[in-house]
Amino acid sequence: MAVKKIYFKLFLTFAVFLLAGLLFAGCSGYKEAATGISEKNPDKSNTITVRDYFGREVEVPARAKRLACLYAFAGHVVAMLGKGENIVAVVEGLKRDILMTEMLTNIKDASVPAMGGGAVNLEELIRVSPDVIFIKGDTGKNEGEIEKLEKSKIPYLVVDCKNIKEQQYIIEMIGQVVGCRDKAKRYNQFYRQCIDRVQKKVSGIPLKDRIRVYHSVNEATRTDPKDSLPADWLQVAGAVDVSVDKDLKLIEEKYFASLEQILVWDPDVIIVNESGVADYIMKNKQWSSLSAVKNHKVYQMPNGMSRWGHPGSLETPMAILWTAKTLYPELFSDLDMVKETKNFYKEFYNFDLSDETALKILSGEGMRLSKGEENKK
Repeated sequence: MAVKKIYFKLFLTFAVFLLAGLLFAGCSGYKEAATGISEKNPDKSNTITVRDYFGREVEVPARAKRLACLYAFAGHVVAMLGKGENIVAVVEGLKRDILMTEMLTNIKDASVPAMGGGAVNLEELIRVSPDVIFIKGDTGKNEGEIEKLEKSKIPYLVVDCKNIKEQQYIIEMIGQVVGCRDKAKRYNQFYRQCIDRVQKKVSGIPLKDRIRVYHSVNEATRTDPKDSLPADWLQVAGAVDVSVDKDLKLIEEKYFASLEQILVWDPDVIIVNESGVADYIMKNKQWSSLSAVKNHKVYQMPNGMSRWGHPGSLETPMAILWTAKTLYPELFSDLDMVKETKNFYKEFYNFDLSDETALKILSGEGMRLSKGEENKK
């Protein structure tokens, strides 16, 4: 009987170990299924798969530390997510954003492997050895540039958007790449709150009573086509964008209206996003017959981390608030844009603004260097 008891105890011990092994294997299998990480394929444990603007599924490092932002918008998003110190390569325009370079001094010394027209300097890009490259949609459509990027063997993601929904997706995609999905979602929650705040007040305005707006992008006659981000946020802000669904001239992926067209549209309000353009329109005799000019309703949009409302601007929710208050001041008399501006940059960039700086941002003047100035020491 003693011998049988010993065998029975040995059997129980073996069964316990066998069961534990099965449970451990089951847990390992669950980990692999849930995360895509396989112990048999350790290389995969260091990567994640993300879907870019073109719908490409790209495998990138799970902890990307060196980022090439060859589209300014991507750089602004990375900075907002608190990973700006990881930027090692930029487009020249990113160095012209004064608030950006004040907050992140590394931007001033970052490599510029992006040349004019979205062209890429492959040798320089390889030299700085980024873990991930963010490129603009125009670059992603250029077969020659894509061939260069493929040769580099560095994963690249196309970053672009034509509407608010796509912009919010891209923000979360970048958040996934840099390991800051929660903050990206928090930003998008704020974005939706801004839309809701404005829509509650403007949704009741009949179409015939809505303010007709001409939006100048960078140059006086460059404007918004249909199916574009500015067309989307202007509609949200309660404006009728006069250039949407109109015959515009396409030059190098940019849309232009002739002055004759603008005179026919005769908008109630003109908003511009480039410093100096509002003064040009107000003082140029060829524009003088417009109602917006006669009534002194030509407004410079704010410029903070980027030019608010620009097709590549992260500050779209702020542009919505500012535009709604500018067009319908009686509906938004309780909206304090100085307070909103200070809160925005504190919340998302951890940047404390004085009232003076907030007012400077809202004026749209003095927050962006002219071309060439960024290289002056």
